[in-house]
Amino acid sequence: MTVSFFLKRSQNKAKGIRDALTYGVSIIVIYVALGLAVTAAFGPSALNSLSTNAVFNILFCLLLIVFALSFFGWFEIRLPDKWGNAVDSKASSTSGILSIFLMAFTLALVSFSCTGPIIGFLLVQVSTSGSIMGPGIGMLGFAVALALPFTLFALFPTWLKKAPKSGSWMNTIKVVLGFIELAFALKFFSVADLAYGWHLLDREVFLSIWIALFFLLGLYLIGRLKFASDQGSSDAMPVPCVMLGLVSFAFAIYMVPGLWGAPCKAVSAFAPPMNTQDFNLYHNEVRAQYDSYEEGMAAAAAQGKPVLIDFTGFGCVNCRKMEAAVWTDPQVADKLTKEYVLISLYVDDKKPLPEPIEVTENGQKRTLRTVGDKWSYLQRSKFGANAQPFYVAVNNEGKPIARSYSYDENISHYMDFLNQGLTNYKK
Repeated sequence: MTVSFFLKRSQNKAKGIRDALTYGVSIIVIYVALGLAVTAAFGPSALNSLSTNAVFNILFCLLLIVFALSFFGWFEIRLPDKWGNAVDSKASSTSGILSIFLMAFTLALVSFSCTGPIIGFLLVQVSTSGSIMGPGIGMLGFAVALALPFTLFALFPTWLKKAPKSGSWMNTIKVVLGFIELAFALKFFSVADLAYGWHLLDREVFLSIWIALFFLLGLYLIGRLKFASDQGSSDAMPVPCVMLGLVSFAFAIYMVPGLWGAPCKAVSAFAPPMNTQDFNLYHNEVRAQYDSYEEGMAAAAAQGKPVLIDFTGFGCVNCRKMEAAVWTDPQVADKLTKEYVLISLYVDDKKPLPEPIEVTENGQKRTLRTVGDKWSYLQRSKFGANAQPFYVAVNNEGKPIARSYSYDENISHYMDFLNQGLTNYKK
């Protein structure tokens, strides 16, 4: 449909190139507008609060499960055919740039059964990252990747004859994406589970399900597991699929020791923290001595040590990466456990405060009702930051003694940060 549309319009090469580029830009504009609409609808502060809201995280989990089942071939998510037909008809009867834009809009509608679950997964992920521009930037990346081949086919219609034909390989890709979406669905449920302290999906349970999922994915990729959408396909799996199947098996085996406490750093950003595991043979994990600012500061004053405040979150992926990649380094671990009093403050802790706290922020009164509200307000009001992870070295009066430190897995940089705090504290 795309090629025939542009073949009819290509009166000369210059016009053909201009129309093809306009078509690609139109696709990008449509999808980026969708991403920005998400931010406009919810607002940046609401997007940040979504990251640990139990209702939204469970809804996102269920949404990804639905998308995965769609990719497995149980049903197909489609927009009404009349929508695409109406826009396509309008594009054919219109001339100029508007017709090209409508043609791009037709593509967005008719491809929804394939792109819908991917777009949904993308928007769910970036919307809960707390980034104001996250949805827009995410959709920009998706739109550029989607627009590129269609723009090239519009520029060079004869290339379509050389393109791979649709077949079983397309279904294989969809099923693989289905397994990946199921795996990430657990991540969203885990965030709600941690923030509210339900303990329904502790680390060993999470890893057990991931091991099963990637083992089944390996079976599928080597041709030992079939779905309804694969019926009628008895061909042997191609070599690339078999190789990816072996990778999936290896990944599943890699996670098995994690059931007994192995760090499994490759998945530490997604799995629940080590302290949720009931049976743990690993004893080199660095944990904060305190999760209360007041208690930690009092203990530091009594011991005559500086304090490292770790503003973190149960749903903070980068926080888990720092803990797994940086805190476990022997030099860093030695500094944190022997020369600092480490306080971890979870800004998304939904545990209610004994009594609500009334505060004034930016001239407006607001009520802090949860432990996470209290630590988030402390971070904003005292240190002027609202992102996690955020590390601040302070003296016994609570005053910063070094520059703050954010997400950076460079161990030498982190050591410099810790050493600077110790040096200034002694002064």
